[in-house]
Amino acid sequence: MRIDIMTLFPAMCTAVLNESIIGRARAAGKVTINCVDIRDYTPDKHRRVDDKPYGGGMGMVMQAEPIYRCFQSLCETVGQTPHLLYMTPQGKLLTQERVKALAEMEHIAILCGHYEGVDERVIEALQPEEISVGDYVLTGGELPALIVADSIARLLPGVLSDETCFTEESHYASLLEYPQYTHPAEWQGRAVPEVLLSGHHAKVDEWRRRASLQRTYERRPELLEKAALTEKDKIYLSTLSTDTK
Repeated sequence: MRIDIMTLFPAMCTAVLNESIIGRARAAGKVTINCVDIRDYTPDKHRRVDDKPYGGGMGMVMQAEPIYRCFQSLCETVGQTPHLLYMTPQGKLLTQERVKALAEMEHIAILCGHYEGVDERVIEALQPEEISVGDYVLTGGELPALIVADSIARLLPGVLSDETCFTEESHYASLLEYPQYTHPAEWQGRAVPEVLLSGHHAKVDEWRRRASLQRTYERRPELLEKAALTEKDKIYLSTLSTDTK
């Protein structure tokens, strides 16, 4: 899979993308993630890519032409039109279900806005999928773009050591992940649940499933509406409901 991040600050992105699991995956050719500098496509000899907003107001707005040229050049380079995402607090909230769908695509481009955003006309021309990573505002789209790239890349074959590395994590199956513990077995008077020390895999799996259900019920109960629940899960959840009454 190929992901191209269109940004004014490529170094900001590469600093993250070269590290940890994603950095190793890029080096191994499991995923291709490029950072494209929008400034390289401005017709302005001073590499200017923004200007004051019409109608007045604070800040600067990214101009349409450099963004449009950047995307068109990308399309010509790869010989196809990638699925374009635009990171904006006005977009639809990113979910794990959407991440899984994006991970099935061959090529994605991500546009990072900055300053007061981008000229609306380039949004109208390119018709990107607008995505938000939360109901808050950041200084630019680079951090959200990195979140999207990371969440997609870790689902790709060979990026993580085993599929269970992500299938058991929070939100993958509309459930929050069970609590995790490591050595020592007791820390500041707090002991690891005895079942996790038992070596009995079936009992460990049952404990983890119930812990996941309970944590979701207590913290994000709305997720249970989308989760694939067994009859055994439903019976256990009903006991939690009874306990709270």
